[in-house]
Amino acid sequence: MLKLTKCLKKSMNQVREHTMYFNGLQDVTNACIGKRHSKMVDAAVLEKLESGFKKLEESNSKSLLKKYLTRELFDKLKNLKTPTFGSTLLDVIQSGLENHDSGVGIYAPDAESYTVFADLFDPIIEDYHGGFKKTDKHPAKDWGDVDSLGNLDPAGEFIISTRVRCGRSMEGYPFNPCLTEAQYKEMEEKVSSTLSGLSGELKGTYYPLTGMTKETQQKLIDDHFLFKEGDRFLQAANACRFWPTGRGIYHNDNKTFLVWCNEEDHLRIISMQMGGDLGQVYRRLVTAVNDIEKRIPFSHNDRLGFLTFCPTNLGTTVRASVHIKVPKLAANKAKLEEVAGKFNLQVRGTRGEHTEAEGGVYDISNKRRMGLTEYDAVKEMHDGIAELIKIEKEL
Repeated sequence: MLKLTKCLKKSMNQVREHTMYFNGLQDVTNACIGKRHSKMVDAAVLEKLESGFKKLEESNSKSLLKKYLTRELFDKLKNLKTPTFGSTLLDVIQSGLENHDSGVGIYAPDAESYTVFADLFDPIIEDYHGGFKKTDKHPAKDWGDVDSLGNLDPAGEFIISTRVRCGRSMEGYPFNPCLTEAQYKEMEEKVSSTLSGLSGELKGTYYPLTGMTKETQQKLIDDHFLFKEGDRFLQAANACRFWPTGRGIYHNDNKTFLVWCNEEDHLRIISMQMGGDLGQVYRRLVTAVNDIEKRIPFSHNDRLGFLTFCPTNLGTTVRASVHIKVPKLAANKAKLEEVAGKFNLQVRGTRGEHTEAEGGVYDISNKRRMGLTEYDAVKEMHDGIAELIKIEKEL
């Protein structure tokens, strides 16, 4: 009898363990808005795709989505789903369908999207990143000689501030649209505990958005650190779910090093300061990324480099930028764009994408992030800005 009881007890435990295991699997399976119960794409999703595609076709959109999504390609991709999370073509292109003023118009809801919807991603990646073809392979990470970059504007005449940032995704997690609320919390815990271990110049404080006091919020807004919910491009891509759960901001005591947790990417690691000392800003970023990488494994692909939510941020994911005042060149926008194009630079308004230049101040950054090393991406920006300053002085 005792033996039978022990046997029953063991069987019950096994049943309980199996139930927990399958429940866990089900949680993961249902993670991305309950879309993966079938291999078929829902009729409602297909209907939305058809009507959205028709409006895009009739629009004056200049997006890369419109440029490359032909009717033939649309018909080829509209019934596909990614294997793990069941992401559809709608998840990939819905931001561009809703916002015809998008520059690009697509996002990757999970890492598998880059493979399943490669026929759409590859030409957009090639166009945006200056010829990175589908047969190309992104080079291995290389920060180069960090001491070879210096101050672009020692006299402080033109450059107001300098910033270098990179995006990272945590291995084992999908991107924003497929994350559960529990995963957001789990990731934030990993990030905040990792950052609390930083020392020296990088030592600082993590501020979770959840339960943030009005005073802290105002302080972060005043420092231009706080990111807000409400970016319509991200919202349309389903990247703002469970807001503000799992989101937060870390900055060091000097306010020259910053990490955003779960805004657009899992991590945005940012080094910045007033003035034009690109070398100092770059060295700080490299130290920080190397330190964080020892504690958090990042999502990386042999061909595409570091994987992120937006295809413009693949590869090195590095964006080096300056806020620069060039009034003479600003009066000749065609010349400014011509020089920027020559060095693969992107010219944006003072507050970034989709904004105007305030008081003639532009945000200028490297555009290419793939097919070149981290150092080369920053050097491209360095050389382009040096040329712009030279021309501004001559005008």
